[in-house]
Amino acid sequence: MNSLGGDWAADPTQPFLPGGKAQSWSPRVGAEEWIWGENVARGVNLGGWLVTEPFIVPSLYEKYVNNSQNITVLDEWTLSLAMGLDLASEMGHHYETFITEQDFAEIAAAGLNWVRIPIGFWAIEAINDEPFLVGTSWTYFLKAIQWARKYGIRIYLDLHALPGSQNGWNHSGKSGSVNLNGVMGIANAQRTLTYLRILVEFISQDQYRDVVPVLGIVNEILWGTIGETSVQSFYYAAYDTIRQSTGIGSGAGPYIAIHEGFQGPAIWEGFLSGADRLALDQHPYLAFMGDTSSVDAVATKPCEWAIATNRSSKAFGITLGGEFSTAINDCGLWLNGIGPGSSNPECPMWDDWASYNASTIASLKQVTLATMDALQNFFFWTWKIGNSTVLGTSSSPLWHYKLGLQQGWVPLDPRDAVGHCESVLNSSEIFDGSYPVTATGGAGAGTVLPAQTSSHVFPPSSLAPSFTGTQMTLLPTYTPTGTVKTLFAPSFTSAPLASVGTGWNNTADTSSAYVPVAGCSYPDSWDAVNTSLPTTPCTG
Repeated sequence: MNSLGGDWAADPTQPFLPGGKAQSWSPRVGAEEWIWGENVARGVNLGGWLVTEPFIVPSLYEKYVNNSQNITVLDEWTLSLAMGLDLASEMGHHYETFITEQDFAEIAAAGLNWVRIPIGFWAIEAINDEPFLVGTSWTYFLKAIQWARKYGIRIYLDLHALPGSQNGWNHSGKSGSVNLNGVMGIANAQRTLTYLRILVEFISQDQYRDVVPVLGIVNEILWGTIGETSVQSFYYAAYDTIRQSTGIGSGAGPYIAIHEGFQGPAIWEGFLSGADRLALDQHPYLAFMGDTSSVDAVATKPCEWAIATNRSSKAFGITLGGEFSTAINDCGLWLNGIGPGSSNPECPMWDDWASYNASTIASLKQVTLATMDALQNFFFWTWKIGNSTVLGTSSSPLWHYKLGLQQGWVPLDPRDAVGHCESVLNSSEIFDGSYPVTATGGAGAGTVLPAQTSSHVFPPSSLAPSFTGTQMTLLPTYTPTGTVKTLFAPSFTSAPLASVGTGWNNTADTSSAYVPVAGCSYPDSWDAVNTSLPTTPCTG
């Protein structure tokens, strides 16, 4: 049921025809162009689906927290080990049931027109002892493309988990150390560049490009650990790799989203100035800011982000709010990872969402409206939180968009947020929709200033924690001599002759994949921060 003027459109015998219209005000997928500055992305994340997180899918983890192998289950890596021979069936059942076509229909009916879908690199491959289930998540991402097309929703594809981990948090695949720095930092980054190229070649094909117009190269990179030099070097290498594959200018491949590293948008002004369709993604969370004020006091704070967002839109380009929630604290089962949770004595009250009174719900709705308005092009984290088998219900209610819709702290029409911060602040630096011309693929796009290209070379001149000079030449690296994999396309029983593409959009893109050097021994790419630096380069 869609009361907002939306419709669905699908012909099983012709699966790539134009699709649905999420709402009367959202452009029809495949038939009407999405214009940044005119159209507003109002979206949700499909967190916990293709990259699992304990707090989002607690029942999946609860089944294996106490296991006969005595494996300490903390993340998808250890969950996969605990599942053992049941990995394919257990994870496949999760993919099949946690997000379905009905969710896409309901997302459109909720006034939303985008989804951000986190995916792990194991959608493509896993190497060495990486225990993840390979490839199956891609099968379900292909389903997501068709469901999104049918209901008029666009997809921001987010590479959420990188080889070695970009932040050491459980949603990077494995919690623990960060390995985009340290001894295996360069090799892990090189491997990621190959995966980004494989993803972008697939989604740039005519059959999929209208549904997947944005690719995020990394989720929540840990700037403070990896360092400015290395982060910006990797970002430029990823941008250059992608644009070498897609070409330059409007329509040539997706927008490329970079995460701001929790540094705020301002410091990114001028970064890769002139880059073609480079977007900035920020993830401001009230929940982790340590503010113990009342809900009503906290509810005005997101509006402070509005001015920074507007300025970034004018100076940098498309500025997205890729993640946020209504949560004002870090309460919730396993929100901070499996193990001891928040010590906030009020957490039992916040978890008991069924007991919220009308006043509390009204105050929480002010938080939601303020954040939506401040971030403008936003993606709530996350669409749904699964039930805990122990609690008998869901925890972390203020991260649960679908529950918020039902209970009232999320608006039934997200357009209700428009103008909210202007009324709170009594003034507003309103963004007029005019992005820098290169930011939307216009004249001069791709002409990055020489000072920028020369200062962000890859590999970087230094690497955390302390590698510089000749030490950089001793770091293990991969070699671009391998065979590039291509991602498989969907099959349609009702349209067996449909042209689904080869998985590779640009036949002129013939560069090889980064692979280990034959004959060289590499340290553990997931635990190499404190490994001794080799004394001589390995040439294999």
